[in-house]
Order: sequence, then structure tokens, then C-alpha cells
Amino acid sequence: MRDPLTTLTDAFTSFLFGKVETTRLPVRTSTGQAQAVYLPTAAPGLGDSGVIIGREVYSGKGYIYDPFQLYGQQLPAPHWLVLGESGNGKSALEKTYVLRQLRFRDRQVVVLDAQGEDGVGEWNLIAQELGITPIRLDPTVALDTGIRLNPLDPSITTTGQLALLRTIIEVAMGHGLDERSGFALKVAHAYVNETIVERQPVLTDIVEQLRHPEPESAEAMNVAIEDVRAWGLDVALVLDRLVDGDLRGMFDGPTTVGIDLDAPLIVFDLSHIDRNSIAMPILMAIVGVWLEHTWIRPDRKKRIFLVEEAWHIINSPFVAQLFQRLLKFGRRLGLSFVAVVHHLSDVVDGAAAKEAAAILKMASTRTIYAQKTDEARATGHVLGLPRWAVEIIPTLTPGIAVWDVNGNVQVVKHLITEMERPLVYTDRAMTESSLVEEEDDLMAAAELEAEERAARMERYAAHAELGDPDATVA
Repeated sequence: MRDPLTTLTDAFTSFLFGKVETTRLPVRTSTGQAQAVYLPTAAPGLGDSGVIIGREVYSGKGYIYDPFQLYGQQLPAPHWLVLGESGNGKSALEKTYVLRQLRFRDRQVVVLDAQGEDGVGEWNLIAQELGITPIRLDPTVALDTGIRLNPLDPSITTTGQLALLRTIIEVAMGHGLDERSGFALKVAHAYVNETIVERQPVLTDIVEQLRHPEPESAEAMNVAIEDVRAWGLDVALVLDRLVDGDLRGMFDGPTTVGIDLDAPLIVFDLSHIDRNSIAMPILMAIVGVWLEHTWIRPDRKKRIFLVEEAWHIINSPFVAQLFQRLLKFGRRLGLSFVAVVHHLSDVVDGAAAKEAAAILKMASTRTIYAQKTDEARATGHVLGLPRWAVEIIPTLTPGIAVWDVNGNVQVVKHLITEMERPLVYTDRAMTESSLVEEEDDLMAAAELEAEERAARMERYAAHAELGDPDATVA
């Protein structure tokens, strides 16, 4: 029973000011019924236009992403960086993303496929499904029936040809060209382009001219012809590797006729190239410049350039500078560059730290799969991720990743349809029915883990609201 004085006070207050609070009787109910009283909240998504990636883990909402739709509104640049250790779902994400993008008529994709098994790249099944023959760069068959890409293709401007030649040489030598070697290369290139008009100039012509320079090139600089020959000797030796060395046959002839640059998907199969050799960054440079001058066109198409093992680009100062220019140029023509890297530490601590930082800065979308704790902290520091995201990265299960789209950070579970599954899991082991069942078990475990993680995040948020500076995700 209420105190009489309290009842009198409440009545007098209500008479003067009106009823200030409605008296509610207590309600006894279950948590299942009461959950409707406290509606859940979730971070805003990226809109409903684009391709479906999966669903946001904590809210269960569908997660839709498209750099072309978001560019200029939520994205300052359409480029995308994908990080994570092997076996966590990077490859599956890339493949389903490309397949879903190709459902739009104005999309075109180029993939540099540096991995594979059974003698073919891992994108081979998808190419076959779409009726496309991969462009397989293989020095073992290049002399007979292999594909050739000519760095001196007439479709590439003379300025682009010279820049490409310099990049090839600098990558192979590991340092920049000095002024004298650069002069010898420039005059040899100019002479070849001026005198060979009845056919495509090839690298053999450049090597021959470096070995036997014309007297006019020496007279123009008032030096001896022997000096010009000596300046170009190291350059000639490097280019000779593409002509008569371990990379012969792929770049020392006219560009192969019949490469369909209008196909919706173009796959460069690099799986026969040693990924740890100097050949890989040289290939990246040649293919990158060749595509810049032959593929990227102002035809209003939206193009995606996806590079596996992209640390070969970002870790080489000369190749990184070349691709940095490609990214800036391609952005105006609707190009989205997708770089797939295992560890960010492979590039930020390498020889091309400055160039790597510039490329990473242009990637407004970052997707991070599971990493070890130390690597996650380093990644979070470089990319500026919030603390809660850094702390959950080591706990992520396969198929779940942290997405940072220009500061909009969410945890997303990638979903794969039954039609995509046989094309995405190209590893032979993944085709076994027992492992498909195992994958379903992993997905169920991932859902349970996500629910537990959501509960931990709620506890973390509660501590943070109370001003606890040491709040962590337990």
C-alpha cells in the first residue's frame, strides 16, 4: 500500500502540472515474446543496387556491393583489396563476384590467374563454362603453339612501348636505368620504329640494334660509337632473356592473332610460370601495359581487372609505378582493379613501401579474411581499421570476412549458390561428396560462432558505453 503523503503529493502535482507519467502495471512474459519490444538495430548497408555478396553476420541483412554503383557517392575509387590466409574463401569470393558481375551486359573482366593444378589455371572451369579459351602464357610451348604478346605491338603508343621496355629491364635488373643505358635504349627503340614498317617490330630488333648501334646515334650526342654500344650492353643482355632465355617465345614475336578482347571474360593463365621467379613481375608489367593500350577503351563498359598473387605488382617499385598509373588512368574509363594478397606485410615492408602505400590508398574497399593475431594487428594499423574489427579477424571462420568500404565496416558471410559451387571449388578434393558435407558442417559451425561473437560484441559495446578504456572482446 502506498504512503498517504506520497499519494497526496502526486495528486497535487497532477492538479498543477497535469499527469506527467502513466502508471503501468508489471507484465510477466517470456524472452521470446518480449524481444519484439526491443527492436534490433544494425549499421546501414551499401544500398540495394549491385551484386549480392552474402549477408551481414550480426543483422542477417543481405550484403550487396558494386564499386561502379557506389563510385562518386560512397566510394572515392572503385579499386578493391582482398586479404587473408589461404583456405579462408578468397578464391571463392573472387569467382562468384565475377560470375555475378558478368550477368550485367556492360561488364567485362580480365583475370591474371597465377594458380592452378593439373596443368591449367584455377579459372579454367569458369572459362570453359562461358565458352572462353584462356590465354595461356607458357614458355615450354611458346615456340610452337603458344600465345605471344608483343611489347612493340603497334596498338601500343611509342611512348608506352618505351615505358614498358624500361620497366621490363628495371624489374629484371632490380634497379633503375642510369642515363646512359636509358639513352642507348631510347635511340635503339626509335631507330627500330622508324626503319621497320613492313611488319611488327619485335624484341629481337631492339636487341640487335643495341648490339650494333647506328653511327648517327653516337654523332647526335658527340660520343664514340663504342660508348653507345657499351651503354646498351646490359640492356641487351636483359632483353635477350625474353628472346633466347627462359622466357623465350612469349614476347619475342608478333601478337597472336585471334585474342578476343571483346569477350566478357579474358583469362591470362600464368600457372606455368614460377610464382617466385623474376619472370612473374615481368609478365605482370607486360600484360598490364598491353591491356592498358589494347583493352581499356572509352566505350562506356565497366571493366574489372582482377590480379591473383598481386604482391608481385605491389612489391616491385617499377611494376607498382606502372600499375599506379594504370589505376589512375583506368578510373576515368570505368576500371575497377582487384588485388588479391595473402599478407599485407609482404608488401608494406618490402622494397616498394612508398608505391605500395599509394596503391593501397587508392583501394577504397578492403576485404580481410582470417589472419593470425600479429598479422591482423599490422593490417589494422596500416588500413586504419577499428579496434573491434582487428580483434575479431583472427577468430573469423572460412567464408566470413571483415569488409571496409570507405569506412563502412561490417562482418559479412559470403554465400555460394548450388549452381556456383562446382565452378568455384576447382580443387579436386573439394568435389568429393564427403567434403561437401564437411563444408556444410563448417558453415553451420560458422553460424554458431557468429552468434557467439555477436554476444561478445554486445558485452564489448556495454563496457565501452560505461567508459571502460580497456574494454576488449572476450
